[in-house]
Amino acid sequence: MLHSQYAIESEKYEKLIKRKNKKSERCNGIYDRYEYPVLTRDHAPLHWKYDLDDRTNPFFMERLGINAVMNSGAIEMNGKFYLVARVEGNDRKSFFAVAESDSGIDGFRFWDYPVRLPDTHKEETNVYDMRLTKHEDGFIYGVFCSEGKDPDSKDLSAAVAQAGIVRTKDLKTWERLDNLVTVHSPQQRNVVLHPEFVDGKYAFYTRPMDGFLETGSGGGIGFGLCDDICHAVIEEEKIISKRVYHTLTEVKNGAGAVPIKGKKGWIHIAHGVRGTAAGLRYVLYVFATDLKDPSKVIAEPSGVFLAPLGKERVGDVSNVVFTNGAIARENGEVYIYYASSDTRMHVATTTLERLEDYAFHTPKDPLRSADCVAQRCELIEKNLKLLNRSKMENSI
Repeated sequence: MLHSQYAIESEKYEKLIKRKNKKSERCNGIYDRYEYPVLTRDHAPLHWKYDLDDRTNPFFMERLGINAVMNSGAIEMNGKFYLVARVEGNDRKSFFAVAESDSGIDGFRFWDYPVRLPDTHKEETNVYDMRLTKHEDGFIYGVFCSEGKDPDSKDLSAAVAQAGIVRTKDLKTWERLDNLVTVHSPQQRNVVLHPEFVDGKYAFYTRPMDGFLETGSGGGIGFGLCDDICHAVIEEEKIISKRVYHTLTEVKNGAGAVPIKGKKGWIHIAHGVRGTAAGLRYVLYVFATDLKDPSKVIAEPSGVFLAPLGKERVGDVSNVVFTNGAIARENGEVYIYYASSDTRMHVATTTLERLEDYAFHTPKDPLRSADCVAQRCELIEKNLKLLNRSKMENSI
């Protein structure tokens, strides 16, 4: 029989799903944040976690618990918002699951079953962080991290990361393609497929790495082309967003959401990592590339676009924000989905007009304290003149 506790927990669950989100009072003119996360481990359906039969689970214990929900790919179809989230079980294994919402800011509900990827890579232990690209060839592609034990190391924590590729048309039936091969990079993570052909080829944003955690000689976010998406091989990677000393990309950086096509260029929302006394700090930053040549950077606004604030700073891996999904709607609205501290999912909303204004009119980082002071003083001087002029006009 169905356990009596199910009705009690189900009522709590429905209350969470139906809770209305509201904009935060924090405002920087670039985007709006929201008070509540859009997905948490509590959004996982009860039938994922509990054996609901009171005979086999008399104490209504979680049998297969959920630890975190994070790092979601995002896509809009038929007027609905879909997140393909990384769900991490209490066993530390991650899997993908689709959550659906009418509004994009609340009401996200997981489908009954997680995504069942074709199990074609037996060396694969863990999968995570899928980017969803609605490509002009008619398919929706998912590019994700495919992780396995390093067979050449006795260290149990030594791993090998590759970029796995799947495709679908409905988020229900998935075809597994060959993993991406980058000839000059032993490992890959944070790989994003560009939504359009470039010179008749599939274009990828990559992150060359010498090891699983260490970028080594990898200089930043790369760009490469391949002829065949089913057997994707990139012969050459061009670094387009470099790691730079004493900036937010000093330790490493990686492509985030699929780039958004604007009027002036492709808008990229990426993550940058720097070291601190408390460990690594992950933040988001923005850059823009040319519409015809997406390997050419044409705008690099200075500094942090979005950083963890308040409760977002606390979690399994603290002081982290990470994005691998954004939705740009035809009406100009942009929904940016980001995880905080490897624990939960949030949304920030803006418009394409605001994003382009930010990308092309925010000054570039001059890279030295003295020059940054001069840059800020120039802004202060302009504003003080404007304030004084306004005072004089009001006094007349």
